[in-house]
Amino acid sequence: MTATTDQAAALRIASGRKAFVEPLRLGERLKEIRLANHWTLDDVSQRTGLARSTLSKIENDQISPTFSAVQKLITGLGIDLPQLLSPPKTQQRTLGRRDLTRVGEGQLHPTPTYEHELLSWQLAQKRMIPFKTIVRARHFEEFNEWVRHDGEEFLIVLDGEILLYTEFYEPLRLERGDSIYFDSDMGHALISVSDEDAVVLSVCTRGDVV
Repeated sequence: MTATTDQAAALRIASGRKAFVEPLRLGERLKEIRLANHWTLDDVSQRTGLARSTLSKIENDQISPTFSAVQKLITGLGIDLPQLLSPPKTQQRTLGRRDLTRVGEGQLHPTPTYEHELLSWQLAQKRMIPFKTIVRARHFEEFNEWVRHDGEEFLIVLDGEILLYTEFYEPLRLERGDSIYFDSDMGHALISVSDEDAVVLSVCTRGDVV
């Protein structure tokens, strides 16, 4: 049985059916796993019982591992077969972007309950949305409906104190310096409970690029 046939057999064992299989990049994937765990080739050799030279040849696609070698890899490295056979992650080039927002130069978005100042607003195609908010609302009844949006949100109180209402929890009081991370598709709302309007910094993440 050839090494390629061994790998196909391994895939059939993992999936339970015979299917079209794209060419495996197993050597590249093995190196990715090794480096992610800060292992040397000698470390992997000790864990798996495979010779260092054999591992080097596998990583450099000079040989294809036999089914027996694949079994030693997944056992020694403490991973399962799908993890080993997953395509390597695509390396994304750092663009080196930056977007400076001076004090008072954010993009203002006032609402009846909040006064948002969108930060880094000139930077397109970003996955984080940072904004500073002055919390004007003093009573939960000032909101016609829950605030909700896709993704997750990190919030930290910069000044004052707030009461955070969420759809599935009791209201939570947060003071200056307190922070919280929550799913923002869960209904939520903030009210200020300090003498002055509270100020918070929020960073939202979304699965889509904005």
